[in-house]
Amino acid sequence: MRKINIICMGSMKEDYFKKAVSEYIKRLSGEFRVDTIEIKEGRNLDEEAERILKRVDNLGKSVFKIVLDREGTRLSSEKFAELLYGEKATAAQSIAFIIGSSHGLADKVKAVADVKLSFSDMTFPHELFRIMLAEQIYRAYMIERGRTYHK
Repeated sequence: MRKINIICMGSMKEDYFKKAVSEYIKRLSGEFRVDTIEIKEGRNLDEEAERILKRVDNLGKSVFKIVLDREGTRLSSEKFAELLYGEKATAAQSIAFIIGSSHGLADKVKAVADVKLSFSDMTFPHELFRIMLAEQIYRAYMIERGRTYHK
């Protein structure tokens, strides 16, 4: 079973956000083990970067790191599926998605990325973005399986 880690600043406070993310993670349970690593926000980007990089280091050596950054590359859902099921991602022991705080991410976090990915030029609440990410991971799974979820 492949492993996905979602590393994010802050925690989900609203139950309805938690339930939405849990539903997508449950749907992925046959293909992926998904762990969410919530990190307390820091006073500045450097402090947050140290906390993020420490958690990334704890995941091991073979981690395919995807940083979510609005300056990253935008992909269609089909291309996102190709990324998750591509050679580099499948060769790694796990995949780590890194979501920064409302202040963004320090350059040293962006520098460790194998891929910098953008969902939009818009800014989203972190709780909502986590739902969007979980849904896109699920959509990629369905695309890979040739299922009708993706229209």
